[in-house]
Amino acid sequence: MSSIERYLRNCRELTHFCRRNGWVDNTSLRFTIIKESSDGLVVDVEFDELLLESSGCESKRIPCSGQVHLFLDRLGRVVRAEAM
Repeated sequence: MSSIERYLRNCRELTHFCRRNGWVDNTSLRFTIIKESSDGLVVDVEFDELLLESSGCESKRIPCSGQVHLFLDRLGRVVRAEAM
């Protein structure tokens, strides 16, 4: 698992793209780097939003997507993310 994927699986910013107040399914997470600059990366993200029934069982999966700006430190590590 890359450091970018590890960061995306743990960041709260992806919930910005959830439309029904569900959870990000990390197993469905896919990303593509679309722009690199001196201060970071812009990535396209796609994942399924999981909706649960009141009993706790999975009721629905909704495809979600968006773009995230990942800010990097001088060593190339992701330090924060911003939904675009």
